[in-house]
Amino acid sequence: MEKSQLAEDVQLLGESLGELPEPVVQPPFIMVSGLPGTGKSYFCRRLAERIPLVILESDRLRQLLFPSPNYSAQESFRLFQACYLLIEELMRRGIPLALDATNLEEHHRERLYHIADQRGANLIIVHVDAPPEVVYQRLELRTKGVNPEDSSEADWKVYQKMKSSAQKICRNHFRVDTSKDIAPVIEKIVRAMNQ
Repeated sequence: MEKSQLAEDVQLLGESLGELPEPVVQPPFIMVSGLPGTGKSYFCRRLAERIPLVILESDRLRQLLFPSPNYSAQESFRLFQACYLLIEELMRRGIPLALDATNLEEHHRERLYHIADQRGANLIIVHVDAPPEVVYQRLELRTKGVNPEDSSEADWKVYQKMKSSAQKICRNHFRVDTSKDIAPVIEKIVRAMNQ
């Protein structure tokens, strides 16, 4: 990918974020991981109600770069190259943020660990999950367009396909089951962000 294209992508994604929260000395970087339909975006929205942060929602950002996405490897590569640079830029500026993406494979997460370590960010890793029957119901509702806040197009077939690529998170992380009350875990994460 050409540098000029990457710079344009980063600028477009950055401009879509709206008003940013106040910079802080050691900005928290919340890396969210989980299969489609497990409640990653719901979790991020709930967390943002408690503490100011920018949410980089990969599904929404993908649609900015690709109005009719095909979810190819090339498309994902271009999207995440721009996301990584945008994360570095936001971290450099001290902006608290959450990355709402599947982040299922450890080699993809390692790039994010590296960015956080390089920037001295307060990295908080959150694995979001829900029982398969709950996910199935949510994805059925998604295909009917019930939730206007839902940017994802992933359905049950995508969930089943991606499940086999999910790898264990090697670093300490929080686990959130979004079929239950997530408020207690949110409180623990807010405390960890403020340490």
